[in-house]
Amino acid sequence: MTKKKLALEIIERLKKEYPDAECSLDYNQAWKLLVSVRLAAQCTDARVNVVVQDLYAKFPTVEALAAAQVSEIEEIVKPCGLGHSKARDISACMKVLKEQYGGNVPDDFDALLALPGVGRKSANLIMGDVFGKPAIVTDTHCIRLTNRMGLVDHIKEPKKVEMALWKIIPPEEGSDFCHRLVYHGREVCTARTKPYCDKCCLKDICAKNGIEK
Repeated sequence: MTKKKLALEIIERLKKEYPDAECSLDYNQAWKLLVSVRLAAQCTDARVNVVVQDLYAKFPTVEALAAAQVSEIEEIVKPCGLGHSKARDISACMKVLKEQYGGNVPDDFDALLALPGVGRKSANLIMGDVFGKPAIVTDTHCIRLTNRMGLVDHIKEPKKVEMALWKIIPPEEGSDFCHRLVYHGREVCTARTKPYCDKCCLKDICAKNGIEK
């Protein structure tokens, strides 16, 4: 089975297994997703969803957050870890949105990448979830699972995984596929315990089980 055919089969099976998979970060405005995804680095989405409630209660708009002192932001977001660097990036990012984009989030990938604290993973998440454009979010689940499944071959560097997946994942499927990998990675193909291959919907086609790619 070619990698492209394997990818299509995995996509269809994961659709059936997780039909309602979506981003697990809570947001109702694009700029809030930018904030949350920065806070989610080395932190759980569940904790981020709690912490941002206090952040937005005090700073409810891009303008308010842009005007806030970094120390004020840090005091609220420090439960997410790396408080100072995250607060600094959020402050700088909101200032750019206010000054260059009228408080809006740009829908251009390169413009997103130019924002403080925004990398390829974050930019892809925004492109896919906010703007409905082709996106592949190479988070830890995506990297771990696509290697195990045989979609990529022993590649750990996020950008290289992303480039490899662009060649085999239909553009319109990328964003939802990556969300489903997160669900599957949390529930079945786990990182901190032995993966539950016996209950995996992909066990008969997964490279981890010795199936030829």
